[in-house]
Amino acid sequence: MGSGHRLGRRFGWLWGAYGTSALGTWLAFGAFPLIAVQVLHAGPAEVAALSSVGAAVGAAVAVPLGPWVEFRRKRPVLIATDLARCAALLTIPAAYALGVLTFVQLLLVSAVVAAADISFRAASGAYLKTLLPAEDLLVANARFESTAWTTTIIGPPLGGAMTGLLGPVATVLADAVSYLLSALGIRATGGPEPRPERREAVRMRAGDLLDGWRYILADATLRPLFLNTALFNALVMATQPLLAVLMLGRLGFAPWQYGLAFAVPSIGGLLGSRLARPLATRFGQHRVLTATGTLRALWPVGLAFLGPGTGGLLLVMGVELGLILCCGIFNPVYATYRLERTATDRVARTLSAWAVTTKISTALLTALWGVLGGLLGPRTAIGLAGVLLLATPLLLPRRAPAPSPGPAPCPDLGPDPEPEPNRA
Repeated sequence: MGSGHRLGRRFGWLWGAYGTSALGTWLAFGAFPLIAVQVLHAGPAEVAALSSVGAAVGAAVAVPLGPWVEFRRKRPVLIATDLARCAALLTIPAAYALGVLTFVQLLLVSAVVAAADISFRAASGAYLKTLLPAEDLLVANARFESTAWTTTIIGPPLGGAMTGLLGPVATVLADAVSYLLSALGIRATGGPEPRPERREAVRMRAGDLLDGWRYILADATLRPLFLNTALFNALVMATQPLLAVLMLGRLGFAPWQYGLAFAVPSIGGLLGSRLARPLATRFGQHRVLTATGTLRALWPVGLAFLGPGTGGLLLVMGVELGLILCCGIFNPVYATYRLERTATDRVARTLSAWAVTTKISTALLTALWGVLGGLLGPRTAIGLAGVLLLATPLLLPRRAPAPSPGPAPCPDLGPDPEPEPNRA
């Protein structure tokens, strides 16, 4: 990546804001299910609903926000979505302190946060264009990727310690504060930002809501990449609850072993993010994208052979290390590749459509795999997902695209701090 490559003070503020909010998110990783179980005494069905329904509702709410964001200045949108997430999350510790916290409130807050996440994602790519020239895109994305994996390593252990010392809502409060600090960091970037010009009438047309999907599906390069990342993310995330049931239940792993099995391999993400730019420079973006996109699909099927004891723990670590290393290389190259095919005046709508699809497909497959896990057993369901993942490389772009016509491409703000191996 080249740590000496200077991207300027304004990017430094933006990078710091990203790192702060990413750390807050990982500190609070798993906080909502924990609160639902320990405070509200929710059952498995309610916890599953909290993970899937909140994300799906948030994605649906975010659909009309894509075209709305497209024609606004992006820095105020980024600040507003950070503040919205902060305000929504603060209601949790407030209600807990007053003894009025309910499961419905957790669902509503998760939906608000999911919608704000997607809107932030949609605005971020267009905003970074005002900070950096196109040739610095891969450097910036690699730095965001490195930051994401660093916070993945240190956040959950610190969050677990905070929960043990201060109670189950402490990490939610920390996450809320991180969004406030992120908003202040984005505000500190300063500088002018021109208002986007809209060619159509000011009133939003119904067709605008679907324009992001039309743009993606009409492009011969974006379409397979879109299908690949949506399916890959959904299948990987759908097995996570089943893997937790298998490891913590039937195989008898302790919670600290379960956490260690996923924290240690995240070092592979750091290594991969540092390799992304040199590899892309030497072999070309398309070759690196297809190679790592294929390699990352080979690892998850190994989880079907998970057994108890030290051998099982090492197997999980090995599989996750290989998967995360490949994703650490793939992610910044993929973010760069995608934005090079997206015209400036379509960025927000395209990224919004992409994020909405990822959220909804993950929610649907998580629910489906929960049913399959109950019918077939968690190990068989995990193995089935692994077999299906082996087919996902067929959806990668077959050849390097010709230069995209239209306005100059703009970069993406890098991967968002969601607990997804691909963070697409």
